[in-house]
Amino acid sequence: MPTIEEVAKAAGVSVATVSRVLNNGQVSPKTRILVENAIRELNYEPNMLGRNLRRSESRMILTMIPNISNPFYSVIVEGIEDAARKNGYNILLCNTEADVEREKIYLDLLKQKLADGIITMEPAIDIDVLKEVGKRYPVVQCCEYSEKINIPYIAIDNVTAAYKATKHLLTIGHKKIALINSDEKFMYARQRKEGYIKALQEFDIPVNEDWIVNAGLSFESGQRMMKYLLSLKDKPSAVFAVSDILAIGALKTIKDEGLKVPQDIGVVGFDNIQFANMMNPTLTTIEQPRYQMGVEAAEMLIKRIKDKKQKVENVILDHQLIIRESTMEY
Repeated sequence: MPTIEEVAKAAGVSVATVSRVLNNGQVSPKTRILVENAIRELNYEPNMLGRNLRRSESRMILTMIPNISNPFYSVIVEGIEDAARKNGYNILLCNTEADVEREKIYLDLLKQKLADGIITMEPAIDIDVLKEVGKRYPVVQCCEYSEKINIPYIAIDNVTAAYKATKHLLTIGHKKIALINSDEKFMYARQRKEGYIKALQEFDIPVNEDWIVNAGLSFESGQRMMKYLLSLKDKPSAVFAVSDILAIGALKTIKDEGLKVPQDIGVVGFDNIQFANMMNPTLTTIEQPRYQMGVEAAEMLIKRIKDKKQKVENVILDHQLIIRESTMEY
């Protein structure tokens, strides 16, 4: 491998001048051309790790997600990566599986200066730990967040979104609406339940606790919870699931039980993942601007990395109810 000294010799300049060219420092156009030609002729590749260590930076952003197999996160990660690369950063994807020990390992990468900041989408992260990390390092919360800690976040208004989803079912005639929720230790689950109840109350419909079920965030959980709801003597006529994964599981069970959607039961999901428009029937759902979320989260974090004292405002993005075949006038 050629060295920076050899590049300097070939270009007829000092090592310091080559370094300025590599770091986009100020040199004359003629000198820059000489150095760049020498770099190409020698196939010189700068030691980015060494250079970043000297600058006390890694140009790496940690991105923590709870489950890499959940398609909800893929578009957000795409947005993060595009924005990061545009700004000269790379991302390290950290799949936590809601494991506290894994989280600690990833957070230690910040302490070891192997990453410059972190975007967390982990709903189960220890808030006290995150609060302490946020005091020392740039951190941004994405989707799931806590307002109790002074760490910027980007999300949607989950209460209003769930309210709209439930109200849609109410306005087309449903009065017996079930909720397939996630674990209520997660903020988004509590907020979406709140929106669901708010819509029922607006229409003077009492909340039936038998129709509110909690599940793990998986296709199988959606199937299982739907099977339970259909086993009730007083069955719901529609279901609002707090994620498309749960809703798609519910659709499978409804079909397996010989019922039809939306004729026998209406279904609304949440997230508008790609599979939502591939189902038969296609799934009515709440669309989150996931790519924009990723872009905004990365840009917010990079601002904090560049200036840790800079005030970064929280961002609440718009959402949209996408009406498809799984709901119809009842």
